[in-house]
Amino acid sequence: KAVRTAAGLFDVSHMGEFLVTGVDAALFLDKLLVNSIAGAPVGKAVYSPMCASDGGVVDDLIVYRTGDETFLVCVNAGNIEKDFGWFLKQSERWNLDVQIEDHSDDYALLALQGPKAAAIMQAIGFESIDTLKRFWHLLVPFAGEKVRVCRTGYTGEDGFEIYLSPKAADALAREIISKGEPFGVQLCGLGCRDSLRLEAGYPLYGHELSDSITPLEASLDWTVKLQKDDFIGKNALSEQLENGIPRRVIHFKLEGRRIAREGTPVVNAAGAGVGQVLSGTLSPMLGCPIGSAIVATIAKDAPLFVDLRGNHIALEVATLPLHQA
Repeated sequence: KAVRTAAGLFDVSHMGEFLVTGVDAALFLDKLLVNSIAGAPVGKAVYSPMCASDGGVVDDLIVYRTGDETFLVCVNAGNIEKDFGWFLKQSERWNLDVQIEDHSDDYALLALQGPKAAAIMQAIGFESIDTLKRFWHLLVPFAGEKVRVCRTGYTGEDGFEIYLSPKAADALAREIISKGEPFGVQLCGLGCRDSLRLEAGYPLYGHELSDSITPLEASLDWTVKLQKDDFIGKNALSEQLENGIPRRVIHFKLEGRRIAREGTPVVNAAGAGVGQVLSGTLSPMLGCPIGSAIVATIAKDAPLFVDLRGNHIALEVATLPLHQA
């Protein structure tokens, strides 16, 4: 609740960071990702799934354009090794002028999220963030180095993600706690982050996105730029769009207190299986169980139920975000 009403500080330094540089860096990322990267100006951040040839998702990530030929790429912690190998494999296959380096151990990542986040950043002395728009980033001096402040986040609230050295991260975290105390800042963990992202309707790799769930099935159609030149997965996604998307990820609320966990069957009124739960938790803000599920498209507009050990509990398909920031 602190993140929804004041601010919360997260240490997400487990995330991975790659540097992609070279004359063909933008072209390389455009071929690798479903979203458009080449047209992004310096200072812009772009969210995108990264697909295999069958349209399944290898990972979802954020690309920060730091220069004409330089990009910082943030990948999911559990996929660092897999993603780095994927990047290298594709760069060799395409024979492009691009260099890829894994700098995950060189970066710490702090996320300050919530309606009071901007005020806390300004209290620390980061006045330049006042005009920083969502999904843009800039360099700010702190503790003798330049730290990258990005107006991005994973909570559905306004906030900032800050890339910096591990040494500077300790100093910044202490400064945020000190200067943020009058604003009600709280230290937050990954469990809190998960309930926040579910309330916002954001996907988590391995749940709403995976190698067996395409961006179209995950309702991330807005990220898929089929008008681009060829990119990995384009043919499969074009075919899926043309033939009809067979499944869709939905978000839901439940009455009562019983949480539908990952793998819980979703059934129709006749009791026939039409999908399964992908994520589930108790929403601190809504005071009820919430979750996501993947269901047959043909069934998603009919009454649906979660099968909790033989008890069929009606689910309410919700519009996003489940909690309005």
